[in-house]
Amino acid sequence: MGKHKLNIKDLSPISFPSEVAKSLALNLMNRHFKHTPNDEKLALITKVLADPDAYITHDTLSLLAHKLISKSVLETFKTYELDDEPKHFDIFGSKHIEVNAVQQMELAMRLPIAVKGALMPDAHQGYGLPIGGVLATKNAVIPYGVGMDIGCRMALSILDVPASYVEHHAYEIKQALGDHTHFGNDGGLDTRQEHPVLDHPDFQQTDLLRRLHGKAARQLGSSGSGNHFVELGIIEVGDDNTLGIESGAYAAILSHSGSRSLGANIAQHYTDIAMNKCRLPREAKHLAWLTLDTEEGQAYWLSMNLAGEYAKACHDQIHKNLCNALGAGIVKRVENHHNFAWKETLADGNEYIVHRKGATPAAKGVFGIIPGSMTAPGYVVSGLGNELSLNSAAHGAGRKMSRFKAKNSITMSSLKKLLQSEKVTLIGGSTEEAPAAYKDIELIMHNQTTLVNIEGKFHPRIVRMAKD
Repeated sequence: MGKHKLNIKDLSPISFPSEVAKSLALNLMNRHFKHTPNDEKLALITKVLADPDAYITHDTLSLLAHKLISKSVLETFKTYELDDEPKHFDIFGSKHIEVNAVQQMELAMRLPIAVKGALMPDAHQGYGLPIGGVLATKNAVIPYGVGMDIGCRMALSILDVPASYVEHHAYEIKQALGDHTHFGNDGGLDTRQEHPVLDHPDFQQTDLLRRLHGKAARQLGSSGSGNHFVELGIIEVGDDNTLGIESGAYAAILSHSGSRSLGANIAQHYTDIAMNKCRLPREAKHLAWLTLDTEEGQAYWLSMNLAGEYAKACHDQIHKNLCNALGAGIVKRVENHHNFAWKETLADGNEYIVHRKGATPAAKGVFGIIPGSMTAPGYVVSGLGNELSLNSAAHGAGRKMSRFKAKNSITMSSLKKLLQSEKVTLIGGSTEEAPAAYKDIELIMHNQTTLVNIEGKFHPRIVRMAKD
């Protein structure tokens, strides 16, 4: 069958809410439905216009659905101005933080809802808030302040086998990583996963969550792309640790990933709504917020927390499946979110919404994990409850080189030589995540001695990541 191309005149019988929506519909049809007859294209457009919510997770039509949903809330928007000067925020390790990350945090602190803020030593430029930015607001949540990968988190399982296990069973570990992990934006594990999170009642609370449930079930126990990883390595724990385990060197599993398509769709959906209900100057538009006394704010808060539970469930399955395959048990589990928002009461006695965009919770005595890179060590830490950092710490080494720059300046051969010299085996991965693209983790740790105590040191040995 030949190609069927729509033109703008073909759309004249259909009523669109805007010219932008009309142009988007035309482009989507002609790009992704080339071999579909025109009458079927027109019928499909009409269906999306009539019920955009039903297409919010469609592979190609979700763009049009999001645009239509955003348009539907325009009549209730409110315009806000930024404060003339940013409110004060503390910076940790300022000498090693790029200027544009500081400027991005300054912009966030000019929001009328901003109350307190802090910038972690691994900070670098991001979207909305900088990565490593911590922001406390009053009764308002910023979807982009949480981020697209809601509940992106770390999980460490210290195993009941000695450190030597990793070297002596390298073949079995690589086999288990190949069989029981999956990376990338699509797909999932070959075996359907079962976890109580799939029966969580909040999946039935909104139309969006009901539609996302099926894909969430398919992706359970899998990981994303970019800097997400699953590693087997060695953790050293000293005599003075407060983890409740004996000192020594143990084999351990360390994973880093988030809430997959579930979180991404929630983030995009509510960011669109926030940006249209809360109108800000162009440079700050991605910092649009939803107040928690609105229906949309409550729906986002519920959905965000469910995405966090789902992200945890993905790590649960990864660690469970690997332990079963290797015949190992877990002595101690440590885990934490670093893309999330919490209701927290700070030193002034007031409750705030604390956004941690690439930052680790570090309240007094709270355990967390701060990874380095595929060759650099990571650290298990306990928080010191520093009020100046809003009880937060760094979430990793932090990038010093963009993925584009890393890909174009680091060769795979140089990466392989480094891995060989460090005795690290990499499965998948790319130069975008090469150690040279990251800051020195030891420098980051040196700049947060007032934020955390070190409880253990993890050394990667066998690492699996997405290929690109």
